[in-house]
Amino acid sequence: MDDTYLINAAKTKFRDAYNHGDVDRLLSVFDEEGFTDMSEGGPSFFSADAREALRERATQLFAQYHVRLTAIVIEIAVVGKLAYDYGWHEFTLKPKGGGEIVRKRHRYLEVWKKDSSGEWRISSFINNADVREELGGHASHWFLSEEEAADVSGAAKS
Repeated sequence: MDDTYLINAAKTKFRDAYNHGDVDRLLSVFDEEGFTDMSEGGPSFFSADAREALRERATQLFAQYHVRLTAIVIEIAVVGKLAYDYGWHEFTLKPKGGGEIVRKRHRYLEVWKKDSSGEWRISSFINNADVREELGGHASHWFLSEEEAADVSGAAKS
């Protein structure tokens, strides 16, 4: 099977893990022997420590919020048994205890490694907060999926 397709399938599993609040499914996308985690807002973690840190962060996130992740992949490049992809992760966080919805958008870079069974797993993860681009008085679109949903529901009401 095509490696780009397999990585896309793994990204779908990654997205679904967030959208279902499933820590174990999320961890299954990362290298089982450990990985490098350079997530914004915290220290860098390596190997088994990265898996444990991700488990703790995801457990806390899923306890506090219903999460909707939209992954926007710009490119997947496969180079032998390694690959990388980059793009944006748009998080819509609805507090379980009620309150305002939180929206976060991160730029990301993932390095993927093909294991001995042919599965692609994330071996290095880097992200940081994205900054809305403004040029000539026009701001870039964020959370396009929500804008499109609002347009459809608005059109349905008309």
